[in-house]
Amino acid sequence: MSFAMPDDRLLWDARAFIYGHLAATARAPAMDEVAERLGVTSSEAEAVLRALHERHALFLEPGTARLRMANPFSASPTDYEVTAGGQTYWANCAWDSFGIAAALHATEAEVRAKCAASGEPLRLRLAAGQVEGASVVVHFQVPFEHWYDNLVFT
Repeated sequence: MSFAMPDDRLLWDARAFIYGHLAATARAPAMDEVAERLGVTSSEAEAVLRALHERHALFLEPGTARLRMANPFSASPTDYEVTAGGQTYWANCAWDSFGIAAALHATEAEVRAKCAASGEPLRLRLAAGQVEGASVVVHFQVPFEHWYDNLVFT
């Protein structure tokens, strides 16, 4: 098997493992955990992660093979915390806060964030498909077509 471009089965097995690990533990798996799960070497696992990054299936820290995002999950601390099912996750943005609750099929979740304009803390509760809490507006500063120009800023 060539690891310059891993086959699709291996890519999607890796992606499913990463998402499952994030959902179960609220943290990204380490490279050795990915390699062990796939039955490959660390350098082969790195090639798999880079291939997934190139396909926009996840996002690596620039210049590394370390996971930054597997949307809607963030592997790094952010201003968007989501608590669901007894775990606290980081979301990449306000939109992804709701995405985490949806990805986990959570019937209840709490979102803690900061207003980007004022810095004031925001707290929302998601329950039974409804948003409870402060009346807030989400503003997307960057049009969707330009999100990958600078995904961390977006």
